[in-house]
Amino acid sequence: MNKLKPKLFSVLKNYNKKQFFKDVVAGIIVSIIALPLSIALAIASGVGPEQGLYTAIFAGFFIALFGGSRVQIGGPTAAFVVIIYGIVSEHGMEGLTVATIMAGIILVIMGLCRCGSLIKYIPYTITTGFTAGVAIGIFAGQIKDFLGLDIESLPSEFIDKIICYGKNITTADVDTVIVGVISLAILIVMPKISKVVPGSLVAIIITTLLVKFTPLETATIGSVYGELSSSIPMPHIPGVSFQMIKDLLPSAFTIAVLAGIESLLSCVVSDGMINSRHRSNMELIGQGIGNLASGLFGGIPATGAIARTAANVKNGGRTPVAGMVHSLALLLILKLFMPYAALIPMTTLAAILIVVAYNMADWKEFFGLCKHAPKSDVLVMIVTFLLTVIFDLVVAIEVGIVMAALLFIKRMSDVSSLRSWTYINGYDDSTENDPMHICLKVVPEHTLVYEVDGPMFFGMAEKFLDISLDEGVRVLILRMRSVPAMDITALHSLEKVYDSCQENGITLVLSHVNEQPKHMMEKAGFVDKIGRQNFRDNIDDALEWASELV
Repeated sequence: MNKLKPKLFSVLKNYNKKQFFKDVVAGIIVSIIALPLSIALAIASGVGPEQGLYTAIFAGFFIALFGGSRVQIGGPTAAFVVIIYGIVSEHGMEGLTVATIMAGIILVIMGLCRCGSLIKYIPYTITTGFTAGVAIGIFAGQIKDFLGLDIESLPSEFIDKIICYGKNITTADVDTVIVGVISLAILIVMPKISKVVPGSLVAIIITTLLVKFTPLETATIGSVYGELSSSIPMPHIPGVSFQMIKDLLPSAFTIAVLAGIESLLSCVVSDGMINSRHRSNMELIGQGIGNLASGLFGGIPATGAIARTAANVKNGGRTPVAGMVHSLALLLILKLFMPYAALIPMTTLAAILIVVAYNMADWKEFFGLCKHAPKSDVLVMIVTFLLTVIFDLVVAIEVGIVMAALLFIKRMSDVSSLRSWTYINGYDDSTENDPMHICLKVVPEHTLVYEVDGPMFFGMAEKFLDISLDEGVRVLILRMRSVPAMDITALHSLEKVYDSCQENGITLVLSHVNEQPKHMMEKAGFVDKIGRQNFRDNIDDALEWASELV
C-alpha cells in the first residue's frame, strides 16, 4: 500500500489482449457517462462547458497513468462545485488555475511525505456535514436554470441566492420548467429501466430534440455561452504574485484535502469490488499530477469519481488502461461533437445536477447520526454543514477540524484519571479480574500511591494539581502502567510535582513507566534528575523500595 510506484506499471506485467478489450469497452462506456456530468459540473462551477471536458481529459488521463488504483476514474466532481464557484467569483479563471496548480503541488507533497494514511483521521461527521452542505449549495445553484428565472448575475453566497430567487420567482419560464420536469422524470425513471444506459445521456438527447423540433423554447448552452470550441488548449501558466498565492492558499489546501479524501474513499470502495489494494500515497501523487495537468490545460480541480469508478468496474475495467481510454474517448468527442453540445438545454443540465446533489448527500445517514450519535459529534456535523451552506467549504473544514480536535481532547481528558491510595485501602469488587490491583497490595506507612490511567497530555495536566502531599508522607509512588504516551506539557507538570516533593522532603518513585514516556523523560534529563533507582519495574518492586526508604 505504501509503494511509490504507479499501479499501471505493476498490472502490465500480466496484461493480455482479452483484458485490453474489456478495458477499452469500459473506458468508452464511462466516457459516455462522464460527458454530460463534466459539462454540467463545469457550468455549475461558474466556468465554461469546455473546462469540464478539459478536466476529464487531462486530469483523468494522468490520474490513471500515475495513480495508485487499478480502476480509478478521475475528473470533475460535485464536491468542488461550491468552492470553485467562490474562487471564480472572487479571483476569476486565472485565480482558479493558480489554486488548482497549487492544490496539485500540495497533493504531490502529501504523497511523497506518506500522508496517504492520515486522510482517514478526518472525522466522519465532518465529511458527512460538508457533503450535505455541498449538496444544498449545488441544489441552490441550479434553481435559476431549472426554472428559467430572469436573473442577470446570480450571487455566490447562499443566503443572497435565496433572497434573489424570492425577488425574481415571478420571472419563471413555463417552457423551461416543462423541459426541466421532463428531464427530472427521465433521470428518476431510467435507472429502473436500464442500469447500463446512463439516464443523464438519455435526458440530454430527448430534451435537446424536444427543444429543437417542438415549439418549446428555453435557454441552451449555445444561447448562454455562444459557440463552443473543439480545439485542444495549449499549456498556460498564469501570472502569479505572492499576494495571490497567499489569498488562494486556504482554498488550494481545501481542494487538496477534498481531492485526497474523495479519491482515497473511491479507492477503498473499488478495492472491495475487485478484491484489490490501492497504493494510497501513490494515489495522492497521481491526483496531484492530474490537477497540475488540469490547471495547465485550462481545467478545474479533479479527483477520483466514485460513481464513474464503480461504472468502470461493473463494465469490466480492471486496469488503469480503462481510465486512460475514457480520457482519450472524451478527447475524440471534444474534437468531433463539441459544437452539438451548444444545443443542450440549460434546464436539463440543472436537472442532472439536482439529482447528483440528492444522491451525493445521504440524508438518511445524516438524520440517523443526528438521532444516534453523541451530542458532541452531532454538533460538529451540524456546524460543518451550516458553515458550508452559509459561508464556504474552507471555513467549514477549518472550524470542523478544530472543533473535532478540541472535543477529542476533552474526551481523552475525561477518560484519563488520577487515583490515590494510602496504607491498605480495603477490598474492591473491581480487583477480581486484576491481580495487580493496588487494593490487593500492602501500602507501607508514610507512603502515598497515585495511579495515572490514560495518556498524560496537556488536556489532563491540571489533574496533577490534585496530588495532595499530606504531612507525614515520605514516599510518593506514581504508578504509570496505564500511560501509553505523554507529551511535554504533562512532563512539565510532573517536574512541578517533583519540585514539590523536594520541598517537602518526599522521594518520588515511578512505577512501570512505558516506553514512550520513559524515552521522553530520558531526553529531557528527568530520569537522572529524580534518580534511576527511583524507576521501578512494577508496583510490587515500587512498594518494596518504598518500605526501604521509609
